[in-house]
Amino acid sequence: MLIKVFVTPRKGILDPQGRAVEHSLKSLGFKGVSGVKIGKYIVLEVAAKSAADARDQAHKMCERLLANPLIEDYTFEVEGE
Repeated sequence: MLIKVFVTPRKGILDPQGRAVEHSLKSLGFKGVSGVKIGKYIVLEVAAKSAADARDQAHKMCERLLANPLIEDYTFEVEGE
């Protein structure tokens, strides 16, 4: 099954990359842009017996390696559910 993981900085955590992109977009004339966050997008193929098993694996991978739960939030999608 295909798992898509989205990792972003938690609310209130300084995101210098996001701030730089937000500033640059405003400099380019995109005045309505705010709250830019730069994160990670990770795609994984996993062998799983069911969608529930794939979700369980994804959650464990995010907690143990893919995201830092102290400063990052994550969501994921399992394709083929």
